Amino acid sequence: MTFDDLTVVLKVAEFRNITAAATSLDMRAATASAAVKRVEQELGVELFIRSTRKLRLSAAGEKYLPQCQQALGLLNEARRSIHSSSETVAGEIRLSVSSDLGRNRVVPWIDQLMASHYGLSLRVQITDSNVDFFRDSVDMALRYGSPDDSNLYGFKICDVPRLLCATPEYLSEHGTPEHPHDLAVHNGLFYQLQDIPYDLWTFKRDSEEFRVKMKGNRASNDGDLVRRWCVAGHGIAVKSCLDMSDDLLAGRVINVMPDYTPPVAELWLICPTRQSITPAVRLLRDSLKQYCHDIMKEMNQKGILSQQQKQG
Repeated sequence: MTFDDLTVVLKVAEFRNITAAATSLDMRAATASAAVKRVEQELGVELFIRSTRKLRLSAAGEKYLPQCQQALGLLNEARRSIHSSSETVAGEIRLSVSSDLGRNRVVPWIDQLMASHYGLSLRVQITDSNVDFFRDSVDMALRYGSPDDSNLYGFKICDVPRLLCATPEYLSEHGTPEHPHDLAVHNGLFYQLQDIPYDLWTFKRDSEEFRVKMKGNRASNDGDLVRRWCVAGHGIAVKSCLDMSDDLLAGRVINVMPDYTPPVAELWLICPTRQSITPAVRLLRDSLKQYCHDIMKEMNQKGILSQQQKQG
């Protein structure tokens, strides 16, 4: 049982709902649920009576939680007294980030952040592989997709539309597809993981879904290389609009077949423990949310994203 687990339990008691409590604490519902279970297991009693629709305090919970709240209040007061002076955001940001997003967007954004917070330093791991917090020297990872481990802490940065992208020159030579079925004659550029290329592309329009098995002559486990191939006009690729934002805004590539949308990606900042969520991590989280919002807004204003893609 930890201070953070007890904080989760009190939030669940406040909202009478694990999902709402998790949202207020900026964590996943599975993480909050695991925290409640840990506390109940250590105490040897159930603090909540659960049904399919409702959650309420048990008799033991009604006894325990008010005293727990008082104790945590005292601990919080002690913590605030230690940090009563204005807290300077400083320390090392040890971040793992995917190759494309990291090189072309995130590292330049962090450079801006460091220019106004002189106490920050950066150690960045650029890789498209999954991070191992116990093996790799990183404190956080910025990844597409929510964490699948309930022991990890994650902050959702934003929803990210994925687009079918190609250069105007490629489309002029090979034709512009207007329907997923038209993609059969096009050269796909594939991201691959563990030597398996992602060559089955999915698109949706309204409630109808289309799946296309693509053919192509290039595949890589480096997302930035796939982007470079696309910008060089070697074929057509499905990419995150954040990864391609510079190229889209500059007109080097265009959003092809915008009414047929690939699945939306979620961008998450993931930490191994709640204790690792430092003021620097919170600053990075909030800054990333703002940066991503600004880029999406600029693409919306320039008409790069379709109405369906704006809605996610």
